[in-house]
Amino acid sequence: MEQNSLREWEAKCIQEEPPRCKAACPLHVDGREFCKLIAAGQVDKAWAVLCRTLPFPAVTARICDAPCKNSCLREEVGGGIEMAGLERFCAENTKRTPPFRPLPPRGKTVAVLGGFLPGLTAAWDLAKKGFTVTLFLGKLNEVFKTLPQDLLTIEIFNQEIEVIKKMGVTFVENSTFDDNFTEESLKNFDAVFADPIACTPENLKISAPSSITLETEKKGLFAASQPEKNTSPITLIAIGRKGALSIERFMQNASLSAGRERDEPFETKLFTNISKVEPLPPVAIPNEGYTAESAKEEASRCLLCECMECVKNCVYLENFKEYPKIFARQIYNNASIVMGTRRANKLINSCMLCDLCTEICPENFSMKNLCIEARKDLVEQGVMPQSAHEFALRDMEFADSDACAINRHQDGFEQSEWAFFPGCQLPASDPDAVKRVYSYLCGTLTGGTGLMLRCCSAPADWSGIVDLFDKKSAELRSDWESLGKPKIIAACPSCMETLHKAIPEADITSLWSLLSQYRKSLKPVLPKTIPALQDPCSARHNDKLLTDVRLLLSDLGIEFTEPELSGLYTECCGFGGLLSDANEPLSKKVAENRASKLDGDGITYCAMCRDLLAKTGKRCLNILDLIFPSEDIDPAARTAPRYSERRENRVRLKEQLLENIWKDSPTPRPDYESIQVSFTEEAEKLMEERRILVSDIKKTIEAVQKTGKVLENTDTGHKLIYYRPTIVTYWVEYEMTDENTYLVHRVWSHRMKILGGSK
Repeated sequence: MEQNSLREWEAKCIQEEPPRCKAACPLHVDGREFCKLIAAGQVDKAWAVLCRTLPFPAVTARICDAPCKNSCLREEVGGGIEMAGLERFCAENTKRTPPFRPLPPRGKTVAVLGGFLPGLTAAWDLAKKGFTVTLFLGKLNEVFKTLPQDLLTIEIFNQEIEVIKKMGVTFVENSTFDDNFTEESLKNFDAVFADPIACTPENLKISAPSSITLETEKKGLFAASQPEKNTSPITLIAIGRKGALSIERFMQNASLSAGRERDEPFETKLFTNISKVEPLPPVAIPNEGYTAESAKEEASRCLLCECMECVKNCVYLENFKEYPKIFARQIYNNASIVMGTRRANKLINSCMLCDLCTEICPENFSMKNLCIEARKDLVEQGVMPQSAHEFALRDMEFADSDACAINRHQDGFEQSEWAFFPGCQLPASDPDAVKRVYSYLCGTLTGGTGLMLRCCSAPADWSGIVDLFDKKSAELRSDWESLGKPKIIAACPSCMETLHKAIPEADITSLWSLLSQYRKSLKPVLPKTIPALQDPCSARHNDKLLTDVRLLLSDLGIEFTEPELSGLYTECCGFGGLLSDANEPLSKKVAENRASKLDGDGITYCAMCRDLLAKTGKRCLNILDLIFPSEDIDPAARTAPRYSERRENRVRLKEQLLENIWKDSPTPRPDYESIQVSFTEEAEKLMEERRILVSDIKKTIEAVQKTGKVLENTDTGHKLIYYRPTIVTYWVEYEMTDENTYLVHRVWSHRMKILGGSK
């Protein structure tokens, strides 16, 4: 990822955008943080927030008229936060004011002409930044008279004036401002700021200054148009701040205008969802001001605006405890590592690629696109961890092997108008359903319905291995062309999505859309309870599929409910993006979260959704269980097959289809299949957790039968063997229960190669 690409990604995430109050405030006070601290009773810390932004805060906090209130998001649900009352409460009740420490002197001098709010602010800001400031004004008491007398005492005003003087500002009273005075000031000082209340452009005999920078036609002179009579005190203060910033840039020979788009109040891009926020009116401000309790109550109304829409609706993002802008930076840093630990690998490989974030995000930030590109980058650099997707890729190869794959015309046909593509997971989950569906299609459709039994190659695509996906796509195209380029009927939404990518020229329809067309010929059984519909995440952008499934269920008389996030906003089951391979604990957490959102039994049209939800203990149906029922009394209670069982289901399905439909002999099974093995409960659990297959155990035993290399525990009599068939070394602890039967007690594996050891 290049830096400009990183910047583009970061710019899409609005989580760090300021809240409305800060954007609307002329001084950009962080009202969100301020309210958070007041609500927590941390008055001194809240005061420190004000002191970071406000000039002479003891005055400004008391006279603030809260122009932010009308922009407050709370205005839409009860009324805007009473910031003015809260600021006054804070000013009256703080016990500690942070010290104001000016920067070291810069050797530059500034004259400020006029000591009203703009002039005082310019003097304050410039003095803090190390400039030597001389403030020329009429009378200080005249300045005080322009401020709200009911909110401010002369004592507090004088205290803040003393603070300004301690910062190094020299006050020169009884000054009058004419042409000569301004010219002399420009000669004697490096820059001059004219307070627009004391010195209007007309008085200065200059054209209207720049509204962005307050720059005038006279070099070094900064001024503003005369403010209207009832201008907000905070707006007047902002004029002085703008002038001070321009003078600082002027002294540095920097651009006066660059990056100042947000000096003024602006529209923030921050989105905060208030659809579930209850209206709550403001706490009225008593004449004597808020008490500690009433201030906390009012501050607690603050929504603490933030977006986090994607994080709130994605277990994956929530698990990594940040938000997309941070993730983009972490992924960029991860790609930049030459030597060292790539700490973002798990983040990259744990994304479900479900794209819910894109639909929920107001700016359409796609973690899917970010992570898939990062995976491709890791693969291209040769640093993708083998452990991330190795099992899924092996499973894909197995599904495409002679043991499982079929590519044939319908029996009795020499061409195929259609081709049924059940994928690899439906055969693994419920092979009998594949047989029933294929039988129905052959008996219903005309022109011949072939069978393409193999993987769609989604694991190659999701893992980011472009070359492998291209190779698999070529194989798919070859199989499809050998059947005469038929219309493909995809049972799995993920297969449908991947096939469109692999064979874009193919005519691909969903099994569910087809069944919806032929729904009058179907005779389903009805569920005993009303299930909740789980849309697979790969169906998210397939409007026709989403509609057809609902029409199918409704027309068949199958009632169903939908969770809050459904259809376009459906949540992943935990299989997408190979999450269950890269991060099994998180996959389980995702599945449990989704299961909890489904009221009652679940019903879905994705084999992996059904199985992963079933693994959590959720009763769940595949719609096929109702349309093509088996003899299973309660299909919703069917357990998810284990990994070894899934492979056996695929192999057995091919064998049965070849024997029963095409009257053909199946591929002979390998010799190791004849080895008799049983497992303890602990061993079965370890195998499932560590994705060690029965075939891996049998291959290990077969290999050791040939080499005779065995370790024996003389205390237990258990034997220990190992074997490395590919990139994984398998260890098996067993005992013989009779001459030909192995009882396996423990299994484990690793990717280290044993030096001096044989395969």
